[in-house]
Amino acid sequence: MADNLVIVESPTKAKTIKRYLGKNYSVVASMGHLRDLPKSSLGIDTEHDFEPKYITIRGKGELLAKLKKLAKAAKRVYLATDPDREGEAISWHLAKALDIDEQNTKRITFNEITQTAVKNAIKNPSKINNNLVNAQQARRILDRIVGYKISPLLWKKVKKGLSAGRVQSVATRLIVEREREIEAFIPKEYWSIEAQLSQKKHTRAFTASFFGNDKGKIEIKSNDEVQQILKQLHNVEYKVKSVKKGQKVRASAPPFITSTLQQEASRKLNFSVLKTMQAAQKLYEGIEIQGKGTIGLITYMRTDSFNISDEALNGVRAYINKTYGADYLPKMPKSYKNNRRSQDAHEAIRPTDVELSPDKIKGMLAPELYKLYRLIWGRFVASQMQNAIFDTINCEITAGGYIFKASGSVLKFDGFMKLYIEGSDNKEEEEGQLPLLSENEVLDLKKLTEKQHFTTPPSRYTEATLIKALEEGGIGRPSTYAPTITTILSRGYVRRTAKAFSPTELGIIVNDLMVEHFNDIV
Repeated sequence: MADNLVIVESPTKAKTIKRYLGKNYSVVASMGHLRDLPKSSLGIDTEHDFEPKYITIRGKGELLAKLKKLAKAAKRVYLATDPDREGEAISWHLAKALDIDEQNTKRITFNEITQTAVKNAIKNPSKINNNLVNAQQARRILDRIVGYKISPLLWKKVKKGLSAGRVQSVATRLIVEREREIEAFIPKEYWSIEAQLSQKKHTRAFTASFFGNDKGKIEIKSNDEVQQILKQLHNVEYKVKSVKKGQKVRASAPPFITSTLQQEASRKLNFSVLKTMQAAQKLYEGIEIQGKGTIGLITYMRTDSFNISDEALNGVRAYINKTYGADYLPKMPKSYKNNRRSQDAHEAIRPTDVELSPDKIKGMLAPELYKLYRLIWGRFVASQMQNAIFDTINCEITAGGYIFKASGSVLKFDGFMKLYIEGSDNKEEEEGQLPLLSENEVLDLKKLTEKQHFTTPPSRYTEATLIKALEEGGIGRPSTYAPTITTILSRGYVRRTAKAFSPTELGIIVNDLMVEHFNDIV
């Protein structure tokens, strides 16, 4: 029997860690939580400081008995659950269930499952962080009270099997309210005018857009207005009034945190939040790599911090210098400001070994794991590369008392864009190149084109934009977004069509009931 017992959550994580610790360590999995609030009752004494009443989860009795036997036989027990609130709570429950004295508890955490990180954690154990445990318990108790007190009302007023929740009800409300914005939206007509112009003795044309006049921008709201302006734009001189040249710097995006990984994987890979987190979990817990054995390929995937360890920074800077050259390496490492609510002890999501480029290990990864690893690896390396630089040109052109504007940009230095370009939920208009224009230069008019437009309503939420809205509102945690979306879909509160969410009739009824009677919760 090994002298040291290490308890983690999952068998895959246990297998990876066992490789690093040797024969004197037994590494076993708790399979997540062993204790929780009972399903059959509230489980909270609301009359006595909201004291929770925990029980062993059904089906976990045999596992708990095995862990108790192993813990009793071991000289030292290390609780190596995940480095977040939930992981801390699991360790606390394990200590209680296994009758481990809190003063003798050896709590170890690591942001990456590598030999160095695991051995350093073993050398530097700590106590259970009761502040984190209490934070998790407070959230769990609030969730239970909201769910168990309000859900029966929905059963009575609407139908059996429905549920309310601290995060799911807010997510449903966001989707319902967005749908009502769309339904109430009244499109407004507006027009644009574009001029196709060219330099004298040149055939290549460029586009300039109607702006207004010397007094400012003119909004064209009808066909009559546009026709009046067009009459004054024929048979007049088109002259360059001003030319302004400059440079535009495009900065790299920070490395991923949980929410931004979920959003970018949705945009670029068409992954659901659930699929993203499942794939990230596998990359974190360990993958069999030829010549290296089972290793964790990324750091812990539930994080809201942009922090990067000094060792990882030095490694990625050396990689950039070696692979792309000194021009692509900033003089100083880039740093990114954390949200005030972030847990600074964590790191951003990054590869554990930047030298393991996606192409090197492509053949050893399942397709979805390769795609996600490539996304994480590329974003991390790009986050420490030089900014991209564009040469820009903006000009104003006068015609019959009106002003047209044209702009263009040319990529001067690609910087981080050589490797990675961040996705966007909004369509960005690409600027073309402009010819070398001079002030007072007279241009030839090739063509005038007027076009009718109508303002558009706000877009329905996608997984990416819903997560962004929840995060910006401080609602829930990144780890709750996947189960929240699964719940509101399975309950029939919302439907998903072509990646966009819309509320069902049931969802609208439930939301309106919640808003009317529990507005302070949703």
